[in-house]
Amino acid sequence: MTMSDPLADMLSRVRNGQRAKLAVVEAPSSKLSINVLNVLKDEGYIRDFRVEEQDNKRNIVIDLKYHDGEPVISRITRLSKPGSRMYYGASELPRIHNGLGICVVSTSKGVMSDYQARVQNVGGEVLCSVF
Repeated sequence: MTMSDPLADMLSRVRNGQRAKLAVVEAPSSKLSINVLNVLKDEGYIRDFRVEEQDNKRNIVIDLKYHDGEPVISRITRLSKPGSRMYYGASELPRIHNGLGICVVSTSKGVMSDYQARVQNVGGEVLCSVF
């Protein structure tokens, strides 16, 4: 069975894994999920991730990050959904908790954080917010 929103599924697995204090979670692989995980890794919200192939299916194994026993990610939310896309210009990108959190944005120059999108002066689809 095909999944209608693999990114939302991956974000839910990360959220549930951190609530259960798991060290590692697995999610089905997609190009968009890998790009979002690259941004989360660069921003320091996850430790690392890797793509593993098992029985001709690719899965992403995500190493979650904790600080003093508490999850680094306190809130992760899917903003733009398949039924309701959210597009913003570079100057209109939302600030999460007054700049303490990030938005992951899909732009014409690739998937990047909201800060990088503002620096490069590009807007796009706001995929998710992380705090």
